[in-house]
Amino acid sequence: MPIFQSIVQKLLLPSLRILVFAYIGLAIALYFGQSNMVFMPSKDVLETPKSIGLKFEDIQLITTDNVNLSAWFVPATDNDPIGKGVILFCHGNGGNIGNRVSYLPIFKDLGLATFLFNYRGYGKSEGKTTEEGTYKDVEAAWQYLTQERNIPPQKIIIYGESLGGAIASYIAQTTAQQNPQNSAAGLILASTFTSVSDRAAELYPFLPIRLLSKFSYNSIERLPNIKIPVLIIHSTEDEIIPFHHGEKNFQVANTPKKLVKLRGDHNGGFLDSSETYRNGIDEFIQKL
Repeated sequence: MPIFQSIVQKLLLPSLRILVFAYIGLAIALYFGQSNMVFMPSKDVLETPKSIGLKFEDIQLITTDNVNLSAWFVPATDNDPIGKGVILFCHGNGGNIGNRVSYLPIFKDLGLATFLFNYRGYGKSEGKTTEEGTYKDVEAAWQYLTQERNIPPQKIIIYGESLGGAIASYIAQTTAQQNPQNSAAGLILASTFTSVSDRAAELYPFLPIRLLSKFSYNSIERLPNIKIPVLIIHSTEDEIIPFHHGEKNFQVANTPKKLVKLRGDHNGGFLDSSETYRNGIDEFIQKL
C-alpha cells in the first residue's frame, strides 16, 4: 500500500497541480482579456451609404463626457427625410457602421430613415470602448435626433443588433423613465443575447463567469420595465447567440410584442431570410 500511495503521489499530484494552475491561468486571462472579447472594433470604414447609391449626411456627435463620435443620417426620401419614422441603429460588437450598409436599402424600402452611429473606439469615433461609454454614446445619438433635429420620440424606432440590443434596451428604458410621454415608438432586438454573463456562462461552463465578468449588458433584466412595443428578431440557426436567447427575451417582454424567426447565421440571417425579415419589420411599424 505505501508503494501504491507513493506512485499515486508521484504521478497524480503533479498533474493536479498543472490542472489547477492552468484553470487559474485561464480564469485570469479571461478576466483581464474580456474587453477584447466583448468589443472587436475596426477603424477602417470600408463602405458608406454612397457605396450603394444612397444619400446621407455625415454627422459628428459629442457625448456628455466630451467624446467625439461619427454618425450617418440616411433620409427616407429627399422630400420627406423622416418618412414613416427613424431607425436609431445600435450596431453589434464587431467592425463599425461601415459594415451595416446592407440594412439601409431594406429600411429605405419600408419608408424609414436610418441614423447609425459608431460607439467610441469604433470607426472614426474617438475614445476607448466601455460598457458605460456605449450608454453615453447612445444617449448622445438620442439627444441629437430629438433635440437637434427635433424629431418626435414617437417617430423613433430603436434598433439593436446583437450586443447593440443591450444598448438599445438601455436607451429605451432610460428615456421612458425620464418621461413616459417621450418614449420611443418601438424597440427592435435582432440576434440579441439575454445578457453577456448568460452567454459567457454557456461558452465557459467550467468557470465562475458571473464572478469574473466586468460586463452586464443585461437586456432581459430591462425588458420587463419597457412598456413600448417590442419586436424580437432571431435566427433559429444563429451560431453565435443561440435562438433560445431570443425566446427568453420575448417571454419577459411586455405586450404588445412580436417574435420573428429567421433562418441563416448570426450575421447574415436578415439577408438569407430577407422576405421574412422585411415583412416582420413592416408589420411591426404599421401597428406603431
